[in-house]
Amino acid sequence: MAHNSKDSQEKVVYVGDSRVRKSGRMPNIPPDYSAFPGKSEAFIPNFLLKEWMVGVVVLVGFLVLTISHPAPLGYPADPTNTSFIPMPDWYFLFLYQFLKYPYVSGDYVVLGTVGVPLIMFGALLCAPFLDRGKERRFYRRPIASTLMFLSLISCVYLTYVAWDHYQHQLEVNGIVPEHIKREEEARLAAERGEERPNPVKREDKKIAVVDANDPITSVIQQNCLSCHGTDYQGQSSIPPLAGVGDKYSKEELAEIVTNGKGTMMPPFGGQLSAEEIDQIAEWLAKQKKAE
Repeated sequence: MAHNSKDSQEKVVYVGDSRVRKSGRMPNIPPDYSAFPGKSEAFIPNFLLKEWMVGVVVLVGFLVLTISHPAPLGYPADPTNTSFIPMPDWYFLFLYQFLKYPYVSGDYVVLGTVGVPLIMFGALLCAPFLDRGKERRFYRRPIASTLMFLSLISCVYLTYVAWDHYQHQLEVNGIVPEHIKREEEARLAAERGEERPNPVKREDKKIAVVDANDPITSVIQQNCLSCHGTDYQGQSSIPPLAGVGDKYSKEELAEIVTNGKGTMMPPFGGQLSAEEIDQIAEWLAKQKKAE
């Protein structure tokens, strides 16, 4: 009860009604988060929703990368092919390069394959229990922020080094990755108006060998067929001798036989005479596909 007199000293008391809902914000959401940074935000739904949105953005970005740069299908594993260059998918390149270093390979391979990954993932799992500070600004959390930036920089650097070294090996060995060959074959087929070649269903058409009874074939069998296949059709990533005349001239073939090509084709200039190399180049130049 309140009096209308201005001189009254009685205290005015307002009596509430429990049947009337309290207006305004929900009780678990403070009016202003900036008043108590890191202490007043409700976990559900505010914090959980933001974390979910960040996770969705990262997942979408990762999917875009894997779709735009899919893992190419390389050559099948061949234990007899010493020129084969193993290469993992791009998202494992940093670990692939890391395992090349001497202190995590060889006698210490267990440390590199089990020990270091166990420490890294164990630290990640224990991070919420070890770093329990309420500060949310990254520049106020030097230890956690430094470890995060060092890990990110290490992954990017190791990935770059691994890919650069792989490209260098391809160039030195004269190897064209199979997925690049498939793209080129598909492009040429489209230009000619032909059906796109299917790498899964390859037609097994052997190219006929021209003048197989030439005396020089005995020298070729002793020096060349262990790599190029006993039927002259090649094997794995090593090209066939049958049909090689469509790609190279006699002079080019003599140069390759004499000085080699990359690391896959060794030089035979010190093992064969100039006359034998000339006869081999002449015989190889005859090896053309039948029209």
